[in-house]
Amino acid sequence: MTTDRIELSACTSMMVGKTASLDGATYISRNEDRLLAIHPKRFLVQPAVSGRQETYKSPYNGLTVPLPANGYRYTSTPNGDQSAGPNEEDGFNEKNVGESATESVYANERVLAYDPLVENGLAEDSMTTLVLPFIDSARDGVRYLGELVKQYGSAEGNGVQFNDQNEVWYMEIVTGHQWVAVRIPDDCYAVAANQIAIQEIDFNDPEHFMWADGIQEFVAAHDLNPDPDGWNFRHIFGTDTEKDHHYNTPRVWFAQRYLNPEIEQDPESAELPFIRKANRKISVEDIQYILKSHYNETKYDPLGRGTEHDKKIYRAISLSRTANSHILQMRPATKGGGAAVQWLGFGVPSFCPHVPFFTNANDTDVSYRELPETMTFDSAYWLYEALAATVEAHYADFIQDDLDYQKELSEWARRKIAAVDQKAATLSGTALTDYLTTQNHEIAQHYLKRTQALVFQLLTASTELSQLTFKMDPNL
Repeated sequence: MTTDRIELSACTSMMVGKTASLDGATYISRNEDRLLAIHPKRFLVQPAVSGRQETYKSPYNGLTVPLPANGYRYTSTPNGDQSAGPNEEDGFNEKNVGESATESVYANERVLAYDPLVENGLAEDSMTTLVLPFIDSARDGVRYLGELVKQYGSAEGNGVQFNDQNEVWYMEIVTGHQWVAVRIPDDCYAVAANQIAIQEIDFNDPEHFMWADGIQEFVAAHDLNPDPDGWNFRHIFGTDTEKDHHYNTPRVWFAQRYLNPEIEQDPESAELPFIRKANRKISVEDIQYILKSHYNETKYDPLGRGTEHDKKIYRAISLSRTANSHILQMRPATKGGGAAVQWLGFGVPSFCPHVPFFTNANDTDVSYRELPETMTFDSAYWLYEALAATVEAHYADFIQDDLDYQKELSEWARRKIAAVDQKAATLSGTALTDYLTTQNHEIAQHYLKRTQALVFQLLTASTELSQLTFKMDPNL
C-alpha cells in the first residue's frame, strides 16, 4: 500500500491567511496529482441529510464507520471511478467550512517502527466524505478528524487543510495514530509538497497548535527527538532523502521564490520554512500562478530552454497527471451567503483556467455533474484535457494564445463575481441559493463555450504545423 500511495497521490498545497490575502479571504488550495494522466473527476453538490442510519465502508481498504444521523450539504470533486473509494477531495459545506484532503506525506522508519500505519484505517479516499459534512469550523475539522484517527487509525501519511472565514489550519497525520496541526497565522502563507512540513510545536499554545493525545510521551518513550533543544515535528517524524531534494522541496522553493524573491534559498534545502510572510498581499491570481507553475523563467522549466539535465532534475508543481486543481476562497462575512467560492481547474493547470463556483448552491452544471466514459467537448473534464493536449503538442506556437485566453477569462471572472455579489446582497435563504446555482450554470457554460472556441481554433491552426509537409507546387 505504501508504494502505491507514493505513485497514486502526490500533490502540492498552498494556504493563505486572511490578512495576507489581497481581498481579506482565507485560502486553501491544492493540485490533486495522480498516477495516470487521465483520471476523470466530477464536481457535485452532495445534499444535506437528516435521520440517516447508515454505515460507511470504504471500497479501497474496508474502513467501516457508522455515519452520523445528520450531515450538512457540501460540494466535492469525486472520482469518476468509485471502485477505489469516493475520493471527494475538496469542497465547502453549508456552514462555509472548507476542506482539502489530502497532501500525501511520509514519515521516517524510526517513528513508523513504534506506530505503524493501520491497513484498514482512515485514508484519502474517505477523508472528505467522513469529515466535511459534520464540522462547523476549521478548528472543528482538525478536532473531528483527530478523533477519527484516534478511533480507527490512519492508513497513510496525509496533510489536510481546513478554512473558514477567520482561520486556516493544516494538519499532518503521519503514523498510525500520531498527528499535529498548526493554525496558519493571518498574515502568512504556507506551502507543502509531499513532505512533512510542520516544524516547531508549542505545546503551551493550544490556540495555534493541536496534537494527538500522548504524542510528547510517545516521542520521549522511544527516544525519537534528534534535537537537543525544541520540539520540531519535521525533524522528529519527517524524512530528508535524495528523493525529497528533487521531488518535494524544489516545489516549495519555487513558490517562496515567487512570493519572496528577495530571499535567497537552495531548492534542495531540508530547512525551507513552512510558514512565511510574503513581500506583498497575495491575490487569487498569485495562487493560480503557483498551482499552474513549472519552474517558469528558471533553467529547471521542463518547457524551457535549459539543458536536458536541468529540465528534468526537479518535479514541477503543475503536471500532466493533475486530476484537479482547486482553490477554496472563503471571503469575508460582508459577502453574505455567497462568500464561499470554489475555483476548480480540470486538465493540466498550466494550460487550463480555474473556474469559480459559488458553493451556496443545490446543483452543478451538467458539464461537471455528468462524466461520459469517452471524450466529448460537452464535458468539462474531457474538454480541458483536450485543450491541454492541444496546447502542449505545439507549445511554442500556441502558448501565447492560451495565456491570452486564460487572462481574458480571469478578467471576466472578476467582473462576473462582482456582479453576482451585488445582486446576492438583496437575497437570502432559498432564493439566494437558487440564484447562485443559476449563476454557476452561466459561469460553467461561458467557460465551456469559450474553451470550445479556442480548441477548435488551435486544432485548425495545427493542420498547418504537420511534419508531413513539403513545399508545394501551386500549379498541382
